[in-house]
Amino acid sequence: MKLTTAQALVRWLLAQRSETLDGREVALFPGVFAIFGHGNVLGLGTALEEHRDDLPLWRGQTEQGMALAAVGYAKATHRRQVGVVTSSIGPGALNMVTAAGVAHANRLPVLLLPGDTFTSRAPDPVLQQVEHFGDPTATVNDAFRPVSRYFDRIVRPEQLLSTLPQVARVLTDPADAGPVTLALPQDVQAETYDFPDALFAPVTHRPPRPRPDRRALTEAAGALRASRKPLLVLGGGVRYSGAGERALAFAERHGIPITETTAGRTLVPHGHPLHAGPLGVTGSTSANVLAAEADVVLAVGTRLQDFTTASWTVFSPDVRLITLNAARFDAVKHGALAVVSDADAGLTDLATQLESWQVDPLWTERAAAERDRWDAHIDVLRGPGGEVPTYAQVVGAVNDLSEPHDYVMTASGGMPGELIGGWRGSGSISMDVEYGFSCMGYELAGAWGAAMAHTGGLVTTMLGDGSYLMLNSELFSAAFAGHPFVAVVCDNDGFAVIARLQEGQGGEPFNNFLADCRSAHAAPPRVDFARHAESLGCAVFTASTVDDVRAAYAKAREAAVAENRPAVVVVRTQPNSWTEAGAWWEVGVPEHLSGREAFEESKPTQVRYLKGRI
Repeated sequence: MKLTTAQALVRWLLAQRSETLDGREVALFPGVFAIFGHGNVLGLGTALEEHRDDLPLWRGQTEQGMALAAVGYAKATHRRQVGVVTSSIGPGALNMVTAAGVAHANRLPVLLLPGDTFTSRAPDPVLQQVEHFGDPTATVNDAFRPVSRYFDRIVRPEQLLSTLPQVARVLTDPADAGPVTLALPQDVQAETYDFPDALFAPVTHRPPRPRPDRRALTEAAGALRASRKPLLVLGGGVRYSGAGERALAFAERHGIPITETTAGRTLVPHGHPLHAGPLGVTGSTSANVLAAEADVVLAVGTRLQDFTTASWTVFSPDVRLITLNAARFDAVKHGALAVVSDADAGLTDLATQLESWQVDPLWTERAAAERDRWDAHIDVLRGPGGEVPTYAQVVGAVNDLSEPHDYVMTASGGMPGELIGGWRGSGSISMDVEYGFSCMGYELAGAWGAAMAHTGGLVTTMLGDGSYLMLNSELFSAAFAGHPFVAVVCDNDGFAVIARLQEGQGGEPFNNFLADCRSAHAAPPRVDFARHAESLGCAVFTASTVDDVRAAYAKAREAAVAENRPAVVVVRTQPNSWTEAGAWWEVGVPEHLSGREAFEESKPTQVRYLKGRI
């Protein structure tokens, strides 16, 4: 079949299928996000136009926003579907690098197709080309290498035959999942080749479920049987495996208290008696108390990043750590007893090894007791008081009015601590907190992608004024395309959570709150977020009290669905009231600041390596 490189690539995309967690067959690549320029409009753009009825194409306003939307789509589909994003060469391509970092840090699949400079070099230097004096083969697309799981530059059409199976492998593999970048020189996009028909035969991708090594499984079971106070930590890998019910049944069978990581939030119904709450800095005191006492921790599907482990101070120095993970890279960290396995398959086999073993009921009962104390604390924070609403009160209002299958999102600033620590979910996997890369602006762009994918309930994204100003243009994209969601924008006059970190460690207020930034005006201008969002095509509601927030959010939910566009709630919030879990987080504190003393007290409590204790 004689086709251009771009035509062959598009036909291959259309042939790829995927199996969802509930067994349905869907398109692996459900759509493409595109901004065209001279590097992709005639090659890839023409090929996409030929299949415009079969492969939906969405035009965003920024390349970063489109790629973040694709990341949000992948998360909402539990990594079973992949968004494709194409840009021209130069600034269009570089705009996607940040989104690639988000996908890489969070182990989420996205396919990036930036245009590239001519392989012939005949017209060099072309518009937007960056020339390297000592390496003529280098282009701006080499910036994707550190943030791609798989990178290739296609300089001959027939190279697709060897690279496309690897593209599919990485995008669908539970251990390697992440961003794939195929750099496409614009002359190669238009070059023809006789491609074999078999390349375009339909293929259904079903992620493998590797089972654990028997010796590792036996050792893990022995460590659990010898424990008195075991703790189960559930991460994002449990979600992507579809192992939430399996993990809950495992915990119930043996009486093990459960905590969740950021990526694992809402796997467990909030009110379940074994649910101790979320773990770590932005988690809950209840989970952290149990973690400090646990003698064995079984961490399933998590890379145990610093916010989850309180910079590795949340566990006892004598803890035994068992990691069950599809990625060996994550499983062996900190010298843990590594069980390399799919979460669902591994928990099934581990339960068989443990048979009727049970935890001491007194330890089992601690989970509910500690979580009840935490819930009472959150109830106080959410309760009435104060003229200006706090983040906790705003989150409480949204939580109370949300339906069981709705989907809530955030990414940066103070909101992750409020959602991770305070949200009360039903166990329907209803949360996306992008806290692997903590990318400001993901909240709106990612919500556009999530709204495309999550059709069983309403998507609500929660963000601060800083994130809104960082990247808001995809509100227009969602309004134009007709993808409804609700955005709750909390205006506290600046980067409040970084000001909290700065001043909390003894630093002077500087460059975070707008009042502490350099300005030429005695009365600097303020942003009218409501009018701005309205100008981008959104329905807009404002609030000034907690009761106002409830009323505005209820109206926004109705408007988003009825009008098929985003609805934005704008509310002024307090700048210095936060939900605290009482855990430490390591940051670099200069010796002359007051926070250095606490740093020197906490630093020695870090658990650094556990191999000798397994």
